[in-house]
Amino acid sequence: MTSQWESLLKNLGTWEGAFIRFSPQGELLEGVKSVVSFEGFNNNQTIRQVVRREGQADLVLDYTSLPRTTLFFPNGAFSQGTVQLAPFTEFGAEMGLIYENRRLRLLQLFNKSGQLYQITLIPEHLADTEPIEPPRLQVNDLLGEWQGEAITMYANLNPADTFSTNLKLTLDNNGRLIQTLNFSDRTITSTATIQGNTIIFDQNPQKQVQVLLLPNGASATSPLNPQFNQGLILEAGWLIKPNLRQRMIRSYNNKGEWVSLTLVTEQRVKL
Repeated sequence: MTSQWESLLKNLGTWEGAFIRFSPQGELLEGVKSVVSFEGFNNNQTIRQVVRREGQADLVLDYTSLPRTTLFFPNGAFSQGTVQLAPFTEFGAEMGLIYENRRLRLLQLFNKSGQLYQITLIPEHLADTEPIEPPRLQVNDLLGEWQGEAITMYANLNPADTFSTNLKLTLDNNGRLIQTLNFSDRTITSTATIQGNTIIFDQNPQKQVQVLLLPNGASATSPLNPQFNQGLILEAGWLIKPNLRQRMIRSYNNKGEWVSLTLVTEQRVKL
């Protein structure tokens, strides 16, 4: 498999976009144009990242190795964030998806009470290429059957696993969303209430999960009331084309330890 450093190099270049901040309910708060560049030195043994945002000082970071908080997939997609959850401490994670000349990054931050308090969406395209800005994601954009391939990488750097996935999303007669997910000989069925741009999986009152539908074909999934002793996941979704989607899932176990990162690339095979 491609090394972590080689995977990082898939992000080389100058990425133009914006840092767009949303409330926990998905309401637009502000947007700031940005340019993020990755440049290699010493035969790409050192990587310099420069982050420029309107009205702010440049942030310059040099890398010669990667921290244990971060994992990269062979295509350049990545996630970085908290490795150990604990009560009364803030936590969060960034997940970055990449496709051809575009990237989509999502940052979710949680306060000391475990409540989501900030979402930042960062849609980007390589400089000198045409930007594509999909509209805000809608429930109807996700309905149908999705066939996918997934790769799971582990925080302890154990060998990665790959497997097939099948996801079916339908609406019942009462307008509730029915989700059936098949992977690795497992089937998980769950139901959700749709409230505008928010989907709430509420069949288990103790483990309710919120999915916010955002602009640029993005979605942000997180627990409504995180219970660190029950494990939790954070997910970023990206509808790249009408029938092509990526999802990244960052998983924590019931000890609050970050254990794995999964990238799913799926295509809609049936409406």
